[in-house]
Amino acid sequence: MFIAISVIIFIVAIILGAVVLVQNSKGGGLASGFSSSAQIMGVRKTTDLLEKLTWGFGIALFVLSILGSFSMPTVVDTNSPSSQESIIQKQLDNSAGVSPGVLPQDPPPPAPTTTPTE
Repeated sequence: MFIAISVIIFIVAIILGAVVLVQNSKGGGLASGFSSSAQIMGVRKTTDLLEKLTWGFGIALFVLSILGSFSMPTVVDTNSPSSQESIIQKQLDNSAGVSPGVLPQDPPPPAPTTTPTE
């Protein structure tokens, strides 16, 4: 489910970017090509359509992002009795026996062995 929502989010984001790029910040954009009055959709209608598409795709992207966060798979650690415990908390629990100022020491080197000579 998460992969399907992610693909839909990607498609909506691409379409939203295209719709925003078609618009012109000065009111022209796609509507500037429709200057004749005989058009089915006039300049104002095209601007309204692009604005509605921008809002629609923006809201869809927002809703799909929230749905995607809820459908995200969780990682379950089978080695831990509590799968909700954080990794940092596990590391703190494992290092609880070591005092903060003491570093682990290397074992002393082995004593030299001498072989008796005859």
